[in-house]
Amino acid sequence: MSLEKRESLHHFEHRSNNEDLDQAIALHREALALRPVGHPDRSSSLNNLATELSSRFEHRGNDEDLDQAIALQREVLDLRPVGHPDRSKSLNNLANRLSSCFEHRGNDEDLDQAIALHREVLTLRPVGHTDRSSSLNNLAIELSSRFEHRGNVEDLDQAIALQMEVLALRPVGHADRSSSLHNLATQLSSRFKHRGNDEDLNQAIALHREALALHPVGHAGRYKSLPNLATQLSSRFELRGNREDLDESRENLRSEVYLSFHHSGLDGIGVGEDTNSLNSAMHHLKATANVVSRGSLSHLQHSHATELEACATSMQLLDAYMSTTASVSSRHNIMKYLPRTLAMDAASCALHSGDVCRAVELLEQGRTIIWTQMTRLRTPLDSLQTCGDHAAALVKKFRDLSSLLDKPPANDLEATPRVDVEAEEAQYRRLVKDWNRAVEEIQKIEGFSLASLLPPLFSDDLQDAACDGPIIVLIASKLSCHAIIVPHKQPLTSIQLPTNLEKLQTLVVKLKQESGESPEKGLDGVVGHRRRPGGRKSAQICTTRRGGRLLSQFYISSYTPSLTALINTRRHDRSLSVSFAAIGQNRPAGASFTLDCVEPKLELVQSLLPPAVSFTKITSVDAMKLRALRTLQDNTWLHFSCHGTHKYKDPFNSAFLMRDQPLSLLDITQADLSRHEFAFLSACETAVGDSTTPDEVVHLVAALQFAGVKSVIGTLWKVNDSTVQRLVEAFYKNFCGDGTMNSKQAARVLRRAVQSLACDEDMPLDQRIVFVHIGI
Repeated sequence: MSLEKRESLHHFEHRSNNEDLDQAIALHREALALRPVGHPDRSSSLNNLATELSSRFEHRGNDEDLDQAIALQREVLDLRPVGHPDRSKSLNNLANRLSSCFEHRGNDEDLDQAIALHREVLTLRPVGHTDRSSSLNNLAIELSSRFEHRGNVEDLDQAIALQMEVLALRPVGHADRSSSLHNLATQLSSRFKHRGNDEDLNQAIALHREALALHPVGHAGRYKSLPNLATQLSSRFELRGNREDLDESRENLRSEVYLSFHHSGLDGIGVGEDTNSLNSAMHHLKATANVVSRGSLSHLQHSHATELEACATSMQLLDAYMSTTASVSSRHNIMKYLPRTLAMDAASCALHSGDVCRAVELLEQGRTIIWTQMTRLRTPLDSLQTCGDHAAALVKKFRDLSSLLDKPPANDLEATPRVDVEAEEAQYRRLVKDWNRAVEEIQKIEGFSLASLLPPLFSDDLQDAACDGPIIVLIASKLSCHAIIVPHKQPLTSIQLPTNLEKLQTLVVKLKQESGESPEKGLDGVVGHRRRPGGRKSAQICTTRRGGRLLSQFYISSYTPSLTALINTRRHDRSLSVSFAAIGQNRPAGASFTLDCVEPKLELVQSLLPPAVSFTKITSVDAMKLRALRTLQDNTWLHFSCHGTHKYKDPFNSAFLMRDQPLSLLDITQADLSRHEFAFLSACETAVGDSTTPDEVVHLVAALQFAGVKSVIGTLWKVNDSTVQRLVEAFYKNFCGDGTMNSKQAARVLRRAVQSLACDEDMPLDQRIVFVHIGI
């Protein structure tokens, strides 16, 4: 490898800069072209290029990069036949790529091939080989994954035997012993659940105890070890009734809840300013979150108070810790390391205790945390201006600090020296302390409500989200699945649904596997049918049937990321004038394709609007990023007709693609759209969620709603041009048919437009249900 190539790769590994990675890949492609078939170093160039393409796939989630990496690794393996000194490495690399492909697509054949390759690697690394323990571990992990996927207990038996050999090769003092203890204990626990053998459970507990002993208070791995041990102890108590197991489990968890909050450094406004204290706080946060999400406490008798304490503590820690993190991308990365169902599990815990209001409260505190903290910084305090000079001074201080905290980082953190990054982060935490003090001072002003500045508590204000009709909150956790109906000014209702999380997860896998069949077959009957409460709106998540008819014929679907988000969209009065802008882009920067009929679609929208509407049209030639952003800010009604892209690895860089540069989600969050009424996003993947942080709801539709747009229509996946043409026409004909426009009617009108497409049996189901409404 040339010095230039090494430097580019080294720069990416230390800074994770997208341009560096792209440059490294381009250079590796050039090197490969200079090493044709027959060149002695061709296999090395193939391997280098495959490695970088794999890194880019992990960073961005582009399927094509993974497919190319696999093809290149196969060619490498062909060039390293049996007897080649590097064959074991090539087998291992290809196996890892196929494993990634299985995790991404769920194709059984990829997993089977990965296992076969790992078996061959193991034969090339006999007893005494320095890498034998890692090969044993890799094969064990893949066999365990296949057991979870297919349920063949022989795979689990083999995985356990391999992990026992790994543990023997990692004696006391080995750096990886704790992870081996954890892996073996987890697989023994799985076999106990499958066969009910007491000895497996006893061994799992002993291994978890040893792992916990290696992770004292403050250790990064403790948050995994303690809940695992508690869960197994409570299982053994249920099996044998041994009071000592119950007491040990309860005391360990109570101690962890206490330590998580009181030793975190985040209780109160005193935000720690050094990195070590914050890292320690994060470890405690993970510990508490795992207590909640594993349901460890739910097995203990008379433990509802302790369990709810853990839930409340995890929400408090999460909110406090996230507020000390400067960039939204960093906050999002933090969320990836916490249990994905944390908020749902906390709500289920409250429902299990019979407290429906607390369940909604915990959901609000644990979901859309990134958005909620951003909107807090933009809270209007106009009513305080007339409360005297002291109040006015506090308002100014609050706004000045909020403005500083709300600014994106001045420099690209990925390309900034680490010492400068740490200095900027310390400065941010000092600003947070000052902001918290300002909020405390504002709190002392008599008669002023701080509801919008603090973590949401259930109150009449929160229930006001349902003023236009009841809201259905769906909860799916290990403990139970419920629907909570939130009406306006009436008691909440909780209904347990006739399904469970395992069934829903199985359904997701089935839908991914059966891409050629109608998703409707798999969805039918999964969610129970309930009589619709009174009101104009309620939410459904799938097209189940009732009396031979689709529930979509009974319901108007309108979604919201949270009750708080819905309340915030009503904070400002409606704009009386209608300034409508249509922005189109048929050939964005770097694209090798052209979107069909973009300009005619803009003309169609204009022709269907009432004549009195002030209309602005930005065509493809003029649709540059800054022009589009200005138009977005200057007009309260919007229609986008362009290509949208969702970045799975970094969703805040999801974007509308313009002629010169993308108009990113992060750009939108910096705009003030508080008086905006409506946006129709005729672009692909504008409402795509993120499976790693589903409760954060980071996509373009949500960004517009949190920026202030009251009513937004977007897409769940890719949409065909023919679908867009027909739905846009059907929507605007109904929306503007009486010569007026009301954003509150958008969900009702979208339902009519979708139903008009449903009559066409030739249109695929995925295209009939691709558009969704979010907001009021």
